[in-house]
Amino acid sequence: MSRPACSGWLPVHPRGIVLLVLLLASPFTASAQDDDGIVVRRLTFIGIESINESRLRAVLATRQGSRLPWGQRHYFDRGRFEADLKRVVAFYADRGYPDARIAGFDVDLDEERNRVDLTVTVDEGEPVIVAAVLFSGFHVIPDARVARLARQAALEVGRPRDRQMVLATLEMAANELREHGYPYARVSTDEAAMAPARDVRVVFVAEPGPIAYFDAVEIVGNQSVSRRIIERQLTYRPGELYSRSAVQASQRRLYGMELFEFVNIEAIDPDEQSPRVRTRVTVAEGDHQRVNIGVGYGTEEKARVDGEYHHVNFFGGARSAGGHGRWSSLDRGVRFDFLQPYFFAPRLSFGVEGQQWYTDTPAYRSVITGGKITVMRRTGSTLAAASLVGEYTSSSISADALNDPALRDELIALGLDPTTGRQEGALNAVALDLQRSTADNILNARRGYQLALHLEQAGRILPGTFAYFLASADGRHYLPVSESVVVASRLQLGSIDAVADEPANVPFSRKYFLGGATSVRGWGRYEISPLSGSGLPIGGNTLLALSVELRAPLHGRLGGVLFLDGGNVWEDAWTLQLDNLLYATGAGLRYDTPVGPIRLDFGYQLNAEPGLVVGGEPRDRRWRLHFSIGQAF
Repeated sequence: MSRPACSGWLPVHPRGIVLLVLLLASPFTASAQDDDGIVVRRLTFIGIESINESRLRAVLATRQGSRLPWGQRHYFDRGRFEADLKRVVAFYADRGYPDARIAGFDVDLDEERNRVDLTVTVDEGEPVIVAAVLFSGFHVIPDARVARLARQAALEVGRPRDRQMVLATLEMAANELREHGYPYARVSTDEAAMAPARDVRVVFVAEPGPIAYFDAVEIVGNQSVSRRIIERQLTYRPGELYSRSAVQASQRRLYGMELFEFVNIEAIDPDEQSPRVRTRVTVAEGDHQRVNIGVGYGTEEKARVDGEYHHVNFFGGARSAGGHGRWSSLDRGVRFDFLQPYFFAPRLSFGVEGQQWYTDTPAYRSVITGGKITVMRRTGSTLAAASLVGEYTSSSISADALNDPALRDELIALGLDPTTGRQEGALNAVALDLQRSTADNILNARRGYQLALHLEQAGRILPGTFAYFLASADGRHYLPVSESVVVASRLQLGSIDAVADEPANVPFSRKYFLGGATSVRGWGRYEISPLSGSGLPIGGNTLLALSVELRAPLHGRLGGVLFLDGGNVWEDAWTLQLDNLLYATGAGLRYDTPVGPIRLDFGYQLNAEPGLVVGGEPRDRRWRLHFSIGQAF
């Protein structure tokens, strides 16, 4: 039976008394990581209702060990546990519970005297409630911005007075002043108790200081990159009103050039509070030549080898050029690219790409030779691009497929030569792309969204073998629902419409498929599409796919997911049959690495696709196992 804790060490369990005597007589401390230490098997809290328990555990030195036999062990230390009891009280006080206390604790040693269960009982007490949040001295910025600041303040009326939320709101308020030309602004807080006694009014008081404008720019640290290259990436100029976002955007643009390992932009002599702000841009150049070689294995592509070389200051001027080669059983080839980052204007860039790429699908193989030229404009997290595409595409089916009458007639109707089993021709097109991303991590996002829109027109105004119009959209959203759990979702839509309703006007390389490690995971790669008479996937002209994943950590770098995928591909353009979707559900494991998570997914078909044949064999198995690198989306 535990008793209320007082000052000092208070044992509350008979076996806890024995444990403490042993600890007092033993030199064991937190650094003792051997088999003689007492392992913390379980750390349990009772009475926690109003705060996030996982955040509380994260600040404590005492931690429970893994339940897995090979997991990490954590050892008990008396001094650290005493300090942790004080940390619990301080943690509550910072979150608006000044009367929180440790009501009791229990130290339970097992019979072998090498493992201990700890139980801590917390009395949270009554919180201090925020009755009002006010802003004083912000008349120097527009009223609409002050109102927006009040709406978006991290500190909320009616909630406990959380000191972290107070500091976040204070920083937000100061940054709002700095955004409107007041770089030396300071903001303080004033709290006044209100009736009832537990309520408090929090006032954020501004000291704007003098209004200021940008002045001369000093650049240090550059060696092979000229001053002119750095200056043209800055989004502010001398004489313009000071803006914090302009400084941040300039720093992001300099990092985005991939020329520098370190970039910092700061005011010179800010203590002078001069109305003319001189800034210093400090850079540290990195290696301009990058070589990456990767070897991997996936259940779909089998062995995979990738090699890449890039020079990020090609002939100076921050130009980038390089090549990428790949070989696997499903695709292989080489790609080359060149990028001119400054194309008549700071936000415009010009790129050239060329490739020869081989792709293997269940029904046919295609080789694309050609490239495109692109003009891009980037504004913050948004990228708009216009491209001119010129390719020669060659597709063919196997001899066995060509000799299959049920398949042969269909593919010939789609544009294959009846004697060679090939489709060849020139593809010339114009394309428009719009991309926007607020995701916090490209490899493993936890919050934000990504949106990509693509339009492509071949033929009509351009000469070539193929003529079609293609439109597609890909949206991804990442929502953290707790400190460690994320819900990720994805929606894909696409349709390709042949000019004059002639199927041969659409090349096989543009056809849609689903299934595999990144889409409907109960099926293998490219197994979802319209089927030939013999059951072989031949690709379609309309696509709809959706996925939802629940991602959560399991232990250390190991994480798990639960997912639901759905979608289908239809033969006709602009055709969506929502009552004809295929679904798969399953679970997976993720192991985080610097190049992205290693992924293992088990997908199970909720409704099978009858008659599917791949490689001459019926695919009636309703589950698939996928092993790859990187999140599914």
